[in-house]
Amino acid sequence: MSVHWLGFIAATLTTAAFVPQALKTLRSRDTRGISLGMYVIFTVGLCFWLAYGIVLQSWPMILSNIVTLVLAALILALKIRHG
Repeated sequence: MSVHWLGFIAATLTTAAFVPQALKTLRSRDTRGISLGMYVIFTVGLCFWLAYGIVLQSWPMILSNIVTLVLAALILALKIRHG
């Protein structure tokens, strides 16, 4: 088993764990229970993880962070827009 498979499995599981909450928030538009500060820090952190993955040319890191970054950015935008 290649080391990259470990990365793909970890990336898939951690990204998949984020999806249900992201979809619930996107559908309901209810962001009252979400911390603006946490999502700002989380989204910036994802940008750095993505950059790190690009530098390492690690496809598991790149793909999972792109998906999670898109979802987190959408939730952050909803939080900013709807409070």
